[in-house]
Amino acid sequence: MPELPEVETIARGLAKRITGDVIDSVWLGQKKEPLKSPATDIVATLEQSRIAAVRRMGKHIVFDLDRRKYRAQWIVHLGMTGHLQVCDPQAEVAKHTHAILKLKSGHELRFVDPRRFGRLSVSTNGTFAAAGIEPLEVDPDSFVALFRGRKTPIKSALLNQKLLRGVGNIYADESLFRAGIRPRRRAASITQEQLAKLHTAVRQVLKEAIKLGGSSISDYVDSDGEEGFFQLRHRVYGRESEPCLVCKTPIKRIVIAGRSSHYCPRCQK
Repeated sequence: MPELPEVETIARGLAKRITGDVIDSVWLGQKKEPLKSPATDIVATLEQSRIAAVRRMGKHIVFDLDRRKYRAQWIVHLGMTGHLQVCDPQAEVAKHTHAILKLKSGHELRFVDPRRFGRLSVSTNGTFAAAGIEPLEVDPDSFVALFRGRKTPIKSALLNQKLLRGVGNIYADESLFRAGIRPRRRAASITQEQLAKLHTAVRQVLKEAIKLGGSSISDYVDSDGEEGFFQLRHRVYGRESEPCLVCKTPIKRIVIAGRSSHYCPRCQK
């Protein structure tokens, strides 16, 4: 599933390509799963709207739309396999394409999602807000307060989008490694000093991943169809049984609440 760095990369790429463009027409596929808002509402809201801005909010991509009488928003959640790409109209339409926006510039914006876990919705009052705190903006004290007294494993707490929005499996594992904390540790047992290290690690990992365009470990590509490179910097994620890059101890993989977690049993306590 695209996580914060991947979604941020896509949003930034789209912002450069289509901000200021106008949506001439909208085609939606027959599959109902991707549509969180009624198809008629999506079409009516998008057509003839000017794209004022494209930004990330948690794991959502938010398109701020200017209309004649009001402002609206198109909200896209990529799910596990969804992606948005700016295409030439003559380009072959990929299988599992669920939406095509024809733009006045002559380009098309296409939403493709093989597994159909992505979601498309609109807000006509322009007030969409994702739950949780933005990890790139949260201050150290507020970050520590998120986990105080929680009995769940710290890995599960990091993935709780109601607490911290946008952090997913890859970046939780990488952040916990850098902070020296095992993923199964109860959040309440972690000291304030360790949480401060985790706060720093989360921000560092996310910023590095954004700089490298995210992690392409499955079918993720950005808005231009290009892969990211942060997977080349993974220190624990996806490296089960491989030697730790710090101490050479084999990386372990465990399952927490149905999610794979990777860690070094020597570097992380």
